[in-house]
Amino acid sequence: MIPNYCLKCGHELETRNISNVDRRACPACDFVFWGDYSIGVGAIVIKDDKILLVRRAQEPGRGRFTLPGGYIEQFEPIEETVIREVKEETGVIAKVSSVVALRDQPRAVHNIYVVFAMDYVSGDVLPDNEEVDQAGFYSLEDMTSMNVADLTRWLVHIAYSKTRSGLQPDPAPIVPLQGYGLYRV
Repeated sequence: MIPNYCLKCGHELETRNISNVDRRACPACDFVFWGDYSIGVGAIVIKDDKILLVRRAQEPGRGRFTLPGGYIEQFEPIEETVIREVKEETGVIAKVSSVVALRDQPRAVHNIYVVFAMDYVSGDVLPDNEEVDQAGFYSLEDMTSMNVADLTRWLVHIAYSKTRSGLQPDPAPIVPLQGYGLYRV
């Protein structure tokens, strides 16, 4: 949805060409509508050589098995998001070990999906019965007869390839940047 009024001061927006792109901008203040974005996360949690999957109980993807995950909240660090989503959807507690994949999907709401490898810590699998109606740790053999989403199949392949370690959280960057989530090779 493209806004007609300024999200900062409420004034009616106009269309301006900024950086060779027509954008909605406010003539009364400095607000520019740069676009509509969403950022989602997914978790690859492996235990006993099986991957944690959930069956979606809602659209999109209802009835398909995917990685547990969801969308970040405005002021929530992305690492906390993936930990929260795994716990909410499955009851499993896991910690982030690396970033292993990124999906970029430009569209009306530009969607970025960041996938984390996570270490299982504790918890028995229990679906939340709202967003997901089934959850468990599944082997590659199990998945051959399951309705697994295509993107999830690709991510499972990445999880088992073990060719790269991915981006690691940098707990002590050379320049401390308070409030930033920093990841590096």
